Parts: sequence; C-alpha cells; structure tokens
Amino acid sequence: MAGMPLNDMPWWRWRAHVRSALHMLSDPAFHQNCWVPGLPGYGDVTDAVYRLVEDTWLDNWSAEKYVGTVFRDSQEAALVDVAVLRVLRIMHQVGADAPVTDYLQHHGWPEAVRAAREAHTRLAVNDGDDPDAPPRTLDDLAAAMRTV
Repeated sequence: MAGMPLNDMPWWRWRAHVRSALHMLSDPAFHQNCWVPGLPGYGDVTDAVYRLVEDTWLDNWSAEKYVGTVFRDSQEAALVDVAVLRVLRIMHQVGADAPVTDYLQHHGWPEAVRAAREAHTRLAVNDGDDPDAPPRTLDDLAAAMRTV
C-alpha cells in the first residue's frame, strides 16, 4: 500500500483494512512463508478475516453498500463480496480458532484464494499499487493509518 492514495476515498481506513486482508488471503506463498510458521507481524487467517469484515460488516451485507465510500465501483464491490462469502464459508466450517493449516487444507481454500486475488488485484490496480508486491506487516498498516 506504499503508493495507495490513502485519503482519496471517504472511508479510506476501511479500504486499507479490507485491502490488507484480501492481500494476505490471496497469496499462497505468503500463507506458506508467513502464516504456517507463525511469522510475527502478520497475524493469522482469523486476523485477516476480522480486518475484512470488522468495520464494514461485509459479513452481514453487500459491499455494494459502500460504493463511493470504501469501494470505487460496483465491480470492486462484487469481487469483494465473492471473496468474503468464500472465506467466511470456510471459517464457519473449520472454526475461527483453527490452525492455519486447517484452512489451507480445506477443499474450498483454493477457490477462496482465487476470489481474494481477483478482488485484491482490482483494488490494488485501482489504487495505483502493484498487486504482486508482498503483503505488508500489520505494523506497516497501523503506521499508514497514523500518517494521514
């Protein structure tokens, strides 16, 4: 999110949290290199899901509600909705406190990762960021929230 125009959307902090979550959820190499070994600074799947839905309540209603405030257009919102539904379905099946490997071994995980990747890519590109850059730490996210 280095190049992300953090303050050009009315609810840019919510967007930053959603983007951070989608970014982590969408990167299988990140899962293996950071989440599986429990690398400090990145949280886990539950943390990512919490960032995805905590302020937005995307677990209760459509991202379409936030077009113009969190999301730039209906296409972003639709991609986020698909990713949220796929990830939440798995979370409800394996449990919020399950080890990360339980998520990664779930039969629906690859499709959830693909949906998160599509949403992450769209949001990153729309913000002028490289969707292939590695996810940033939670400390980096917190610092970005304080800089504006």
